[in-house]
Amino acid sequence: MWMQILIAAGLKPIGEQFSDTWEETLKDANPSGFWESFFRRGINYHTNPHPESGAYLFPHQTRRHVVKVFIPGLVHSDRAYIDHVVGTLRPWREYEASLHRMFALEVQEYGRSLTQASMIPPHLHWWTENFSLIRDIAIKQYPVSLSTYDALLEDPEKVITQTLQWLGCGDARAAIAAVKPEHRTQQGAQSDSFEPEVAQFCDELYETIDRRAPLGTSFVERLNECDELLIDRVREEERKAKERMATFKEVP
Repeated sequence: MWMQILIAAGLKPIGEQFSDTWEETLKDANPSGFWESFFRRGINYHTNPHPESGAYLFPHQTRRHVVKVFIPGLVHSDRAYIDHVVGTLRPWREYEASLHRMFALEVQEYGRSLTQASMIPPHLHWWTENFSLIRDIAIKQYPVSLSTYDALLEDPEKVITQTLQWLGCGDARAAIAAVKPEHRTQQGAQSDSFEPEVAQFCDELYETIDRRAPLGTSFVERLNECDELLIDRVREEERKAKERMATFKEVP
């Protein structure tokens, strides 16, 4: 959603609204487009210069560009290319439901889901991604603005205006008009994938970001404790994903 907002605000995008055949196959999952690019997995020596074309992006030439980077890609991006980071946290149950919906769309189109085969379960993926984001922010100390999906949809004028003022550029009115609440498909999703104690803490993390409250020392300690509790499960699921991908064959 932020890619759509920032592009409407006037920033130049790096990426395409729909990649490959996604407009025909995955448009139902995100009608406004995904805006993904070669850099979604990070801007570093693997991706810049481009391994095929040799094109090179200089940091000073891309300050007013916006690019979608997945959290693991952000973690592996060179600090010189991280000017400002804007992100939105989704509730873990909605995130899980959304991914299962995308898996189903892939199965419908291709007969199986490569994405599902390559991933750990969505609820654990939500945890590892957001924990690594918080850790990366603490290490690299880049400017970051995090909001929740609920806060953005409940008061887009406030959140977007504050974010563009923080960025120092952009047409707020045009950006606000890009928000499409009707595209939210997983509101109220239920799940018991986490045990109650972990689910409660994940909800607390979401609520803390929703209030834009600082993560105090005691809360960070609990974050680390929760990660220690889940890390063995994550590693086991990563092992299973590697085994699946070793035998996975795309349907022609």
